[in-house]
Amino acid sequence: MTLTRGAQRGLPAAVADRQRLVQVLLNLVRNAVAYTPEGGIVAVTAERSDPGQVAFTVVDTGVGIAPEDLPHVFERFYRADPSRTRASGGFGLGLAIVRDLVRAVGGAVELESVEGEGTRFRVLLPAAP
Repeated sequence: MTLTRGAQRGLPAAVADRQRLVQVLLNLVRNAVAYTPEGGIVAVTAERSDPGQVAFTVVDTGVGIAPEDLPHVFERFYRADPSRTRASGGFGLGLAIVRDLVRAVGGAVELESVEGEGTRFRVLLPAAP
């Protein structure tokens, strides 16, 4: 698996608790790695979304999420594929925690996924003044 990272030059600071932001990004990266097969790619980037926001994006070339599961992935204890619980660990809390931590600082989480092609999570946080 290939893991890449990148950050836009001159990026403003984001309004966020550093430890919580690390927790959010680690959770998203762990999920991306867990659901990306051997030979896949996981990319993490940081960029200005608009003048007032900073975007952190985690994109993978993994298995993707089925359309019927997309509305539920941020629900506590929701597992898109419960049979994977034993293999990948977890209880279905990670994405709910991501959503809650991001919302607590006035941010938002966007999700795009195509089953069989991969997933893109985008965390939007207010830029520091």
